Amino acid sequence: MINLFVLQNGRLSQEQVEDRNELLQYANPIWIDVVDPEEEELIWIKEAFGVLLPELDDLGDLEASARYFEADDGHLHIRTDFLLDEEETSRNVRVAFVMTKQVLFSIHDEDLPVFRLVRLRARLRPGSVSNAKDVLLDLYSTDAEYSADALEEVYENLEQAGKRVLQDDINDADAEQVLETIAKEEDTNGRIRRNVMDTRRALSFLMRSKLLSDEQQEEARQILRDIDSLENHTAFLFDKINFLMDATVGFINLNQSKIIKIFSVVSVALMPPTLLASIWGMNYKHMPELDATWGYPMAIIAMVVSAIIPLWYFYHKGWMK
Repeated sequence: MINLFVLQNGRLSQEQVEDRNELLQYANPIWIDVVDPEEEELIWIKEAFGVLLPELDDLGDLEASARYFEADDGHLHIRTDFLLDEEETSRNVRVAFVMTKQVLFSIHDEDLPVFRLVRLRARLRPGSVSNAKDVLLDLYSTDAEYSADALEEVYENLEQAGKRVLQDDINDADAEQVLETIAKEEDTNGRIRRNVMDTRRALSFLMRSKLLSDEQQEEARQILRDIDSLENHTAFLFDKINFLMDATVGFINLNQSKIIKIFSVVSVALMPPTLLASIWGMNYKHMPELDATWGYPMAIIAMVVSAIIPLWYFYHKGWMK
């Protein structure tokens, strides 16, 4: 799918292109967003604008030289991660940008909330963008906002998990759910950190390219300051995650220790009855208790009393709590 954007009265106007002729009829677009394209659509763009967009399979290269560079034709090529935070999971989606003097081209395999929000704002707020570089900076700025919102959600989920961990008593089932929550939020926090670090690298490359105006340079610096605050917050959340993880595992170990203590107490309490049973179970011929009518009940009572005495002692010492 090809989405083409032109400026009309200071606002972005979006048109969805279905064939090659539609692509050619729009004059002076400033942004062409390509989502999960077919090979034919990439050929249309190459024929219409002389820009060769990368294949989606080629977007995973992590080398800096392949992610931020200026081609021989003067076009800037940038590969950037954008966060996709969903209810069940979060992930980073790679987006490729190619910027010419007049047009920003973007290609990715699925639509992203950041792109939808930028499109909405540019349609509703006149003058928010004036050229392709403004669109790219707005995408990075909105991505920082989106990451900040995701961090706030991570913090709230960790707060709820912390309340469950620090309650009066936490059973193993609750601890298991808390560990699942902590693991999920740790993964999200790590993806946010990777996302903002990648955005920092892309902005630094843009600023070094000296294609931005003074006003755009200042906007880029403001985005970098926002990213600094986000990185500090992700570091704080990593510390909180480690604390909750250690606390939860500690409570699980404590619960297991209580179970082991109960078994230990029972084992010690049964030692005297076992000793008595062993003595009276000897096969000696001259044992007066064997011939006594009161021998059996006396043995039972003696074994019960010998078990009660250690239990009473452990209870008063507080070892059974």
